[in-house]
Amino acid sequence: MDFTILTEHFELVVVVGCLVSGYILKHWIKDVDNKYIPTSLAVLGAILNAVVSGLTVETIIYGALMGLASTGMHQAFTRFIENTQE
Repeated sequence: MDFTILTEHFELVVVVGCLVSGYILKHWIKDVDNKYIPTSLAVLGAILNAVVSGLTVETIIYGALMGLASTGMHQAFTRFIENTQE
């Protein structure tokens, strides 16, 4: 599978917006369980990308992928900073 197609639909604004929203959900809103954060960010990424790039099925799917990617980026950064391994 060729992953270069993902770079054509990458929107930095959406990823950064999801990163910031995920941080706020995790650290400031204590009622949200951690297992719901990736789903919330996928939905938020889909909505943000639809607003930025236009409302199509393709932009919604890529937005959800960017929301999930922001979750993975946060986890990788946290593990790098804390120097922990599972």
